[in-house]
Amino acid sequence: MVNGSHISGHDQADPMMHIGIIGAGMAGLSCAQFLTEAGHKVRLFDKGRGAGGRMSTRRIATSVGEATFDHGAQYFNVRDAQFRRQTALWRDAGLVAPWPSAGPEAYVGVPTMNAPLRDMANRQSVQWSSLVVNITRREPGWTLFLEAGEAVDVDLVVVATPAEQAGCLLGDVAQQFAARARAAHSAPCWTLMLAFHQTLDVGEDCWRGTDAVGWAARNRAKPGRSGPESWVVQAGPNWSRRYLEADPDWIATTLTEAFCTLIGASLPTVASLSVHRWRYARSGADGAGMMFDPALRLGVCGDWLIGPRVEAAWISGMKLANAIVAPDVREQTSFPPRNAAISDCSTETAFSTPHCSTTRP
Repeated sequence: MVNGSHISGHDQADPMMHIGIIGAGMAGLSCAQFLTEAGHKVRLFDKGRGAGGRMSTRRIATSVGEATFDHGAQYFNVRDAQFRRQTALWRDAGLVAPWPSAGPEAYVGVPTMNAPLRDMANRQSVQWSSLVVNITRREPGWTLFLEAGEAVDVDLVVVATPAEQAGCLLGDVAQQFAARARAAHSAPCWTLMLAFHQTLDVGEDCWRGTDAVGWAARNRAKPGRSGPESWVVQAGPNWSRRYLEADPDWIATTLTEAFCTLIGASLPTVASLSVHRWRYARSGADGAGMMFDPALRLGVCGDWLIGPRVEAAWISGMKLANAIVAPDVREQTSFPPRNAAISDCSTETAFSTPHCSTTRP
């Protein structure tokens, strides 16, 4: 095995397992948190350079100072009791704070959106810049193959990536799981980041629109922020899908014009302008919560298994960890039929539309 590393060691006399988690976003880190608390040894692999994912923050040097942009998830809501307790711990640690401008239950990371993820990642063994390209069954566990050539043996594997990426990884090893992942399509989002020499003289810090501009927010208005006047403008999902492959310069010009129309004002002198394309912004809503096959020693978690919310990703990771640990659920494959009801699908990110009531997919 070229550049192989073995982190296995589970047997019947030793309940500790060596678990590999693919994806170190909110779902993967939540799952890791509960698994390590239960005594398992966890190692996460993520293709990114650091914690953030769809809760990332972009820093851009400008002539008026460094501008910061929460260019992914804009905030998160708190509804679930367990997630409320976790949020309270983050708040006590100074990692999150309420943002009333976005709603009564809205929170943001402090001083940047990815602050809770950085804290979670610092408590785990995370291998960044590590793309897992294939997973292969190796009785009784798995081998993870990384793009760089490394092969890692684990007792159990968790896939905690966006649905589209999960479908690719699972296709040859768990066809039922892969089919559900492939059916949970994500919506894209074009995001415009603007920094100005002067304050943009408009009364509101948050704006909601339709089509071209779905959401716009003054990033500096969030708790704990500093630096020059900075705005994040996110296109609606249908518009983003329509122009997914369009020229970025055209996207920047068009979204800037649409933003001016939405707020009814001209813009101050621009210090920085850039765009980012999220191919997998707003997740699907499969309704399963998580998926776990104890015979295969394979689990799947992610917001797409509940709905497009930061809270949903955390809950999915927690549910999977509980299924792996709890003896009363380890004897069956855990997920409901696809027509299970999905409730509370309102989203806190600007990647999608506002509230929607209980629906069936």
